Amino acid sequence: MTRIRGIVERVTYQNEENGYTVARFKPDGKGAGLVTVVGNALPMSAGEFLALEGEWTSHTQYGRQFKIDSYEKVRPATAEGMKRYLGSGLIKGVGPVTATRIVDHFGTDTLQVIEDEPRRLSEIPGLGAKRVSLIMKAWQEQKEIHNVMLFLQSHQVGTGHAVKIWKRYGQEALQAIEVNPYRLATDVWGIGFQTADQIARKMGVEMHSEQRILAGIRYVLETSGEKGGHVYLPRRELVQTCAESLEVPGEMIESSIDGLAARDEAVLEAERVYLPPLFYSEKGTATRIHQLSSIQRIETGDIQQEIASIEKRDGMIFARLQKVALEKALSNSLLVLTGGPGTGKTTTIKGLLALLEARGKVVALAAPTGRAAKRMSQATDREAKTIHRLLKFNPSDMAFEKNFENPLEADAIIVDEVSMVDVVLMNSLLRAIPISSTLVLVGDVDQLPSVGPGNVLKDIITSGVAEVVGLNEIFRQAQTSSIVMNAHTILAGEFPDLRRDRESDFFLLEDEDPSQVCEVIAELCKTRLPRTYGVDPLEDIQVLTPMYRGDTGATNLNGVLQNVLNPSGKEFQRGGSRFRVGDKVMQVRNNYDKDVFNGDMGRIESIDDDAQVLAVRFPDKQVEYESAELDEIDLSYAITVHKSQGSEYRIVVLPLTTQHFVMLQRNLLYTAITRARDLVVIVGSRKALSIAIRNNQVSERYSSLPERIRMSDYS
Repeated sequence: MTRIRGIVERVTYQNEENGYTVARFKPDGKGAGLVTVVGNALPMSAGEFLALEGEWTSHTQYGRQFKIDSYEKVRPATAEGMKRYLGSGLIKGVGPVTATRIVDHFGTDTLQVIEDEPRRLSEIPGLGAKRVSLIMKAWQEQKEIHNVMLFLQSHQVGTGHAVKIWKRYGQEALQAIEVNPYRLATDVWGIGFQTADQIARKMGVEMHSEQRILAGIRYVLETSGEKGGHVYLPRRELVQTCAESLEVPGEMIESSIDGLAARDEAVLEAERVYLPPLFYSEKGTATRIHQLSSIQRIETGDIQQEIASIEKRDGMIFARLQKVALEKALSNSLLVLTGGPGTGKTTTIKGLLALLEARGKVVALAAPTGRAAKRMSQATDREAKTIHRLLKFNPSDMAFEKNFENPLEADAIIVDEVSMVDVVLMNSLLRAIPISSTLVLVGDVDQLPSVGPGNVLKDIITSGVAEVVGLNEIFRQAQTSSIVMNAHTILAGEFPDLRRDRESDFFLLEDEDPSQVCEVIAELCKTRLPRTYGVDPLEDIQVLTPMYRGDTGATNLNGVLQNVLNPSGKEFQRGGSRFRVGDKVMQVRNNYDKDVFNGDMGRIESIDDDAQVLAVRFPDKQVEYESAELDEIDLSYAITVHKSQGSEYRIVVLPLTTQHFVMLQRNLLYTAITRARDLVVIVGSRKALSIAIRNNQVSERYSSLPERIRMSDYS
């Protein structure tokens, strides 16, 4: 076994799930050059001093590397080493500049001073009492976090996860993990069952232990909802999946499912197995939809005359089905309004607003995301809120203030982009709808379903209980748009019109090679589209892609586009990710404390090296992220089509190659092109386009909502 000692120059790659790291390392000794070190369970950051044990290997592609078997952190002995160590970002409040000033003042006694006489830091000009206290606290936390890291090091947990574990449990972290390592999967965002299971197994938890099997069943149910959109799983399928993934007999899974139900951690209904929140959300949604659908209103006055007056006053002309929708909205407690692009959903909403306000009604407007709410506000010239803000989410108790006991104070509530709403959020919304109010749900049922569990809009329509108006006439002004016409053509399973002329707003740039597609997209975003259409590449152009992986997936495209659209400037590195001031980013999870939600997009406004804080400017606020929180945001020069739901962009650039084969589906293609207002540019192959159009097999989601809505005892 060989032992080397030195400093981490930079971390090239770091997998937060399993701790696998690739780094450039400078061994001690004059003339020693940089070497590549690789290994698992290596929570390291640039600037750290390490003593490594392992062996030299030769990689066929990357050459000579040092493969790490074990390591320990050591403190630097030289002044230069101390500057690098303190300025590496390990200590919040100390960046490279401050580190240099401290070491220049105290020399090689620096670490001893910080450890034993930290108040002396106030001797440094510019370091006041508040800043010194911040550094002292961070130094102490770093020591305690290090103890957690030492424990987790052999369990293949990376730095980011170790910090999160520390922030969740504090000094009780080790005790909490030792008592039940599987709680990490539910308590700490970003640590899934597999990582928790890895830790548990190395701690001696038996493969057949009840603790492991119960956690595994919960994991499979949670994953089926988060990734598959299922509200429940059939018992047989759950048993089979768990038996295979946990490698335990099906009989043990069967008895553990019953055990979960006995502890009220699962709900069994016939052969369906639910997590309790999803069961009660589905049941509550069905109850309220049936109740609202059963209420008919007797309207007085001449509705047709009122509609004619609004047409004359506002210069609008309503088609037959739009008038039907307006009438039904006034005579029913619940109306579902659907239709594709160009069919007049927005005009109908504006007409309904005018009708209701003319009658003195209070109307609330809402949408699932901030971007969708903003679009609704712009279209109606009225305030629209996200559903979370409408219902007044309170992060202190993780609940909505608006509910059955404290309903919304509105005569009518109009909700747009309902295809995005999952069963849990729909239940929360319905709980706050007064039985005396009118609820209008608006959406395009042909778009992708919600990211979360359920297929609520489709299920409500399928139930046959709610009043539904489907707009299907494409208005004359929309017929001039190739985007609108091709969207409907694709929806019908036909190949779009790709005639290229100066007036077209829908193009296919053909290329079969994924790497060439990347180059074309980079050139389009950097030069060709801004020059031709006078648009801002960051504000007006959005690259949408079917998936994350592959040459033309979101991950790779983000790296490519970052380098061409924002190639320089102050940056912050976290594992293998680099964030720069000016970068376009997206929030990828709901963070109720910060009041930002999955899908919110912003720009990086500043990076504070000393505080290790990155600030993002969202449309309505600035939000700060500490180093350990950076897995909550992703670069968003390119995003998946699923993440684009509810949004509208001036220009959409869509890579479409056979590399995306498993995701080439008609509703995904339809959703992507209907995100564009002015221009769609597909870069890829006709073959991939044709595959997507022909593939109309939509993955079915396990949901009992339609039959629950129809059940007579919900009246």
